[in-house]
Amino acid sequence: MASSSAFRGGDGVIGRVKTAASTLASENQILISDFRKAIAMMKEIAVELEKQNKTEMVKELEKEVIELLNGYEDTAHFSLVVQSVGNSYEPGPELTDFKKLFEDELSKLKASRPSDPQNHQLLRQFREAVWNVHHAGQPMPGEEQADIVMTSTECSFLNITCPVSGKPITELVEPVRSMDCKHIYEKAAIMHHLRTNAAPCKCPATGCPKMLQADRVESDPLLLVEIEEQRSRQASRPDGIEDFTELDDD
Repeated sequence: MASSSAFRGGDGVIGRVKTAASTLASENQILISDFRKAIAMMKEIAVELEKQNKTEMVKELEKEVIELLNGYEDTAHFSLVVQSVGNSYEPGPELTDFKKLFEDELSKLKASRPSDPQNHQLLRQFREAVWNVHHAGQPMPGEEQADIVMTSTECSFLNITCPVSGKPITELVEPVRSMDCKHIYEKAAIMHHLRTNAAPCKCPATGCPKMLQADRVESDPLLLVEIEEQRSRQASRPDGIEDFTELDDD
């Protein structure tokens, strides 16, 4: 899949590539959302099976969840790479080998973000839901009680409000997430923060030691899906969800 740079309308070509990449990544979010919905449905089925003490069937279902998570991660990686290629593409004097460009970006992404389905949060939530059928309120084997409190909300966010603007993440117009510390911000607010503070700039979230770089703050393909899920959970819980990350250690 090669594209000639000879048709250099310059910014026009770059703009078209960026638009195409953005469209493809956005369409891919539907698939990402479907993966999450399927895993959530399998979790509900597993809970019902566990209530009937059908342990072997639960184990088989867990294996299927792990397989789904592999596809889920591949799909998420695809969206990130498409966005990265679209944002960084610049035509040169030679033909652009988009296939190689894509593969190189994918290799770099996997090297910087190694993933193991066994440690995935969605699998953790699946196992916790099954465990709680017969052991509600008890920590899962090898875990502390504090871990149960943190995961029982099924909230994957480190912060529920933007540390710069103070707005709830479910109300952010253009949410972005740090690739390093995973805190979420309103894009306009964090970019203004980066511009007006001397580099290196520390993450504005209380207690976060990570340094921020503008090119490592992004709207990753999972973020909008996760925020929409959070909105749905909040709608079903009128009392809201407490941000346990803001509590003091003592």
